Amino acid sequence: MKRRSLLKLGSMSGALALAGKVPFANAQTNSGPIKVGILHSLSGTMAISETSLKDTALMTISDINKSGGVMGRQIQPVVVDPASNWPLFAEKARQLLTQDKVACVFGCWTSVSRKSVLPVFEELNGLLYYPVQYEGEEMSRNVFYTGAAPNQQAIPAVEYLMSSEGGGAKRFFLLGTDYVYPRTTNKILRAFLHSKGVQDADIQEVYTPFGHSDYQTIVANIKTFSQGGKTTVVSTINGDSNVPFYKELGNQGLKATDVPVVAFSVGEEELRGIDTKPLVGHLAAWNYFMSVKGPNNTSFKEEFASYVKAQSLPGGAKRVTNDPMEATFVGIHMWKQAVEKAKSTDVDKVRVAMIGQKFAAPSGFTLEMDGNHHLHKPVMIGEIRGDGQFNVVWKTKTAVRAQPWSPYIAGNESKPDVVSSIPSFLRRARVA
Repeated sequence: MKRRSLLKLGSMSGALALAGKVPFANAQTNSGPIKVGILHSLSGTMAISETSLKDTALMTISDINKSGGVMGRQIQPVVVDPASNWPLFAEKARQLLTQDKVACVFGCWTSVSRKSVLPVFEELNGLLYYPVQYEGEEMSRNVFYTGAAPNQQAIPAVEYLMSSEGGGAKRFFLLGTDYVYPRTTNKILRAFLHSKGVQDADIQEVYTPFGHSDYQTIVANIKTFSQGGKTTVVSTINGDSNVPFYKELGNQGLKATDVPVVAFSVGEEELRGIDTKPLVGHLAAWNYFMSVKGPNNTSFKEEFASYVKAQSLPGGAKRVTNDPMEATFVGIHMWKQAVEKAKSTDVDKVRVAMIGQKFAAPSGFTLEMDGNHHLHKPVMIGEIRGDGQFNVVWKTKTAVRAQPWSPYIAGNESKPDVVSSIPSFLRRARVA
């Protein structure tokens, strides 16, 4: 069967389930509250990033309930804490689907947590809405990916840094947490850099464990490596390790004018507890920043601030919004729209109804769910400001279609060449 036909099958109405090959562990009644799962680490190394996604999900659900719910039914969130423990993610996912019988789950951050739960969702025919950028190479019929694929974040960010506009980088220090997302993303980036004529001698790759806190030697090595020419650091560090890494940059006086750092997992929330003045000018690539101007973002920020105040959440008025929070917000609203279109919470009906859903997002773009289960998203690059916010210095004019490839659907077909799968990012808009 051709790849196009197989991709189409991935967004059909669950032929396997209708044939009785997949158990309906998550079946719900047609009355009463609609249960949904919230699967985020509220403790452990990833709590710094994931707690805000739980808060965003509860805020969004509360707002929908105040507006009449979904098909006149209230949404009942079931919150569990997998505690940054990857096997526990799978256990909690199974609990949500088989015991709590949720209609869908909003959750995970790291790719290792997503890969831990994926067999559970595929076995039980559940739906996971995954709100964080990832390494691609996946296109499961049981997951909707509301974060970025590599061609919506990592590749255009590195291409920007290589341009005269981005500083003309010639050498690349790839620094990440030691797990699947950084390693796979860096394989993709290495292939991209090779296609641009960058030699392996000008690429250094270093990984640290989750929760790593001593970056003194690594930052010193970055300074030494940078003596060989214009250098940038591409950071895929995840979780609370970002705090000591950025503090060490400041301690050693490594400024953005010397060696700019572009991060794919650092946003406003991770910077909230850091003195960002020494970090001014370092970069992050996302699909949304809190500083984006527009009525949809103003409404989103005000809604979150009001929720934080009403719930007396830690951090109070200092709380911020960020990209994965926006993706969570968008994902929940799209699920609501799909349920109302399908007139059912049935997984197979909702799966079909999700395709083509559109939502006017806080980013200022109208996002659309593609048949490949990924959102069309804009790409933005922001510079860290002294107040911990970002100035958007570059963005695409339109939302970009995600281009993942799938070993789940493509069978024995070989993966497409990394470089040939990159769309044109030349339609750029300089932000004043």
